[in-house]
Amino acid sequence: MGRSQETFGKKELEKKRLKKRKDKEEKKEERQANSSKGKALEDMMAYIDENGNIVASPPDPNKKKVINSEDIIVGVQKQEDIVPVDVIRNGVVSFFNEGKGYGFIKDLQSQESIFVHINGMVGQIKENDKVTFEVEKGPKGLNAVNVKKAI
Repeated sequence: MGRSQETFGKKELEKKRLKKRKDKEEKKEERQANSSKGKALEDMMAYIDENGNIVASPPDPNKKKVINSEDIIVGVQKQEDIVPVDVIRNGVVSFFNEGKGYGFIKDLQSQESIFVHINGMVGQIKENDKVTFEVEKGPKGLNAVNVKKAI
């Protein structure tokens, strides 16, 4: 008599494959038994209550709020252009590099540092000069323009 060609490892692999197939079939049958297909529409509906929570029961008609469609604002309201009261400001030049053509002015009222470029000046200025200027919004913040030495 000859020996069987199946080794212990091959038998174990075959057992694992059969067990895996059996488990897969059981899961498939369980999914089919518990599936939601064929349920009525009312069983699948979900509602939102007055607090925004999802619930299974329809909302109470007594708690219904009436909202006028004219009151609903879609988008962002346009902001009115705010005209500054004090257009011309006073300040002191805290730093100015004549070689590179830029510096900073410290506003006397708000104590903020405002960038100034040589193109925004009317006359020559140097550090610690008192100046009058207007403020313009630039890409990186506020810029001082029409910078003049205060008299």
